Amino acid sequence: MVVPAFQICTQFPGLFGFRRVTKPKEFKVAVQKNLEYKLPSFVDKMEPRRSILHLIGVNLIFRNVCAVLAAPVQEMQEPEVIRTLKLGNGVRIQDILEGEGKEAQEGDVVEFNYVCRRSNGYFVHSTVDQFSGESAPVVISLDDRQMIKGLKDVLIGMKAGGKRRALVPPSVGYISENLQPIPEEFGPRRSLLSHAKEPLVFEVQLLKVL
Repeated sequence: MVVPAFQICTQFPGLFGFRRVTKPKEFKVAVQKNLEYKLPSFVDKMEPRRSILHLIGVNLIFRNVCAVLAAPVQEMQEPEVIRTLKLGNGVRIQDILEGEGKEAQEGDVVEFNYVCRRSNGYFVHSTVDQFSGESAPVVISLDDRQMIKGLKDVLIGMKAGGKRRALVPPSVGYISENLQPIPEEFGPRRSLLSHAKEPLVFEVQLLKVL
């Protein structure tokens, strides 16, 4: 036998959370109150307008990010190498930009910027700040007693504005902590000297022959 829902509610007052009622009118009031308690209206719980606008803004940003990620990635192109040289001391040089003016000779005072990396490509030090673009060029005489021989040999023959990349073996690199170029700050100095016994890659731009 099927028992009417009304009879179940009146016989089992704890079921569904309704109060026990005996009259239809009271039952109707009880149902209304319980529905208001169990199912609060959407209007009462509606998100504020600014929250909805915020969600719309987030959605637009997400769509833009997805569009950027979906776009084809352009590969970084290596600079074109004009010529390659290999010196007797093991230094390997790649000429990237020729430059203009007179060539730097041994004993000349030169001004240049450089980036130093390990042979696996990891950054070690640079005279050009990667974030601000500000530079602190090195001014030095091309002399074995002042600077590492490998880098001196790289700079000899360069012209102002010229660029070279070179692999400098440790035998003609930082065999002494007193040789330049080396940063004055403790952290970069320590980082550079910690790799003194391995080949280092220098990217050099000659600014002036003084």
